[in-house]
Parts: sequence; C-alpha cells; structure tokens
Amino acid sequence: MSHKKKQKLTLDRPAKYQVQVPGELDPDWFNGVNDVTISISLNEEGLPVSTMIGVFDQAALQGFLRRLYARGISLISVMCLDFV
Repeated sequence: MSHKKKQKLTLDRPAKYQVQVPGELDPDWFNGVNDVTISISLNEEGLPVSTMIGVFDQAALQGFLRRLYARGISLISVMCLDFV
C-alpha cells in the first residue's frame, strides 16, 4: 500500500488555482497573464460564471486577485487544486 505524501501550501511554491467570478469576463482581459484558461458556465440560477484556472505562486495569485478587485469584480471562490 502506497501513502501519498501530503504537501503543504507554501508562499514560494506555485500551485494550480481555480478562481470563479460572476459574469462573463472578456478573454482580452487576460492578455499578459500567462497560462490562465477561462471557461464560462451557467450557475443554478442560469447566470454566467467565469472560471479561471492557472498556476501561481502566492505573490502572483495576490496580484491576479488585485487585478480583479481593481476592476470591481466580485469573487465567488478561490480554490487550490493541486501543487506543482
């Protein structure tokens, strides 16, 4: 039986994150943001939700979230998906 070593989130190591925001974000907004994929889906109420997935260290994630905040975009969720 193999045991997977549980990894800890650190400030200097990148991880894959999923960020969800309400509405449809313009893909042009992501020019200059490396390796972020965006998809649009509908929530339970039929409203659009933008889901972005990318690899960030903590500083890059904070900068990405600040860009959203500066545009007045609310967050639905930020989730660490995997360690890189």
